[in-house]
Amino acid sequence: MTVIVTVRRSPLPEAVNSQGLSAPSRGLTYGFSGHEADLKACAAAIRIGSKSFHLASLFLPSDTRRAAQALYAFCRHADDLVDDARASEAALDQLRGRLDRIYRGTPADHACDRAFARTVERCAIPKAVPLALLDGFAMDIANRRYRTIGDVKSYATCVASSVGLMMALAMRTGAPQALARAADLGIAMQLTNIARDVGEDARNGRLYLPTDWLDAAGIDADAFLREPRHSPALGDVVRRLLQEASAHYRLGHAGIAALPANCQPAIRAAALVYESIGKDIAANRYDSVSRRAHTSLGLKLKLLLRAHRPSPASHGADRSIVLTPPDPAAADLVATASATWSYGLADNPSRRIATGRFLTIMMRLQADTREEWRFRRLEAQKRANGVV
Repeated sequence: MTVIVTVRRSPLPEAVNSQGLSAPSRGLTYGFSGHEADLKACAAAIRIGSKSFHLASLFLPSDTRRAAQALYAFCRHADDLVDDARASEAALDQLRGRLDRIYRGTPADHACDRAFARTVERCAIPKAVPLALLDGFAMDIANRRYRTIGDVKSYATCVASSVGLMMALAMRTGAPQALARAADLGIAMQLTNIARDVGEDARNGRLYLPTDWLDAAGIDADAFLREPRHSPALGDVVRRLLQEASAHYRLGHAGIAALPANCQPAIRAAALVYESIGKDIAANRYDSVSRRAHTSLGLKLKLLLRAHRPSPASHGADRSIVLTPPDPAAADLVATASATWSYGLADNPSRRIATGRFLTIMMRLQADTREEWRFRRLEAQKRANGVV
């Protein structure tokens, strides 16, 4: 359960990119940031780049909010860097190098890197989780298509559940079941994003709908990309996608009760706002080609107030849902995050300080073996799509 940062949004204004998140420190080149200026830069990026996230984050306790802002800012900055198709491959390589430095404890001289480095150490966030986000960016760069709904959920896990897991860890929540529900909420939100952006993505040459669903509906994917048009058949595909999202929202809502009480309203608010997007799509007969769904400020405020009510997940019937295994697409990432937490960092601050450096070293060693496997997998995906 967590506030999810999802990709494919408009880039931050140049002033924030060049003078905020990427701004070098004055006199500090390496090490963790001790300056309020870094966190202020992260907060400014969120305030400008995602009003919904910014509004929801105001309901988090201060320490959690600062960690959330740091990780969101790094992820959003990474998204902006790879958004330029002409430089995306180079930007992705640069980001992997910057992530290496963050996990070595010597972040690059950028506000978001320093703030994120401090967060991953304090919250024991394993490197595999932000690396999954970069894997998702690589899928976008390769302009992948997704054959099955399981393939779409694998993409959603990379670009959304990864951030959800980091947020859960920032809230000092690391039980496997709670992390599984965080991943569910990330999948639900990304499926909602995909349903909302069918037309916009198609006009940019991108397709995230399961191609086997399109085939079954008699829709030629290439023809649709050449001339995006809504049809009843396409509307049925969007409806099916939102049904999948609804199932994951149900799981995600049930898990919100596992979060600290003072974090629950913010996360519930984020989930409700995203769910409302799906309802708007449904009200428009699932046409997200000629019209892009949105949530008005008035409705957002109403949902924020509703989010402060006791969660239905507190009832016994919903508590059993929390025990549902993670979606297969997210199972490995959930297991990695939970294993890190199981070192005993959850409720022992002194051990957290002593063990944090050790974990950083261990995660670095583990990452070396994972990197080669990940590289081979991505290369195979590129070959399958005719990229190389």
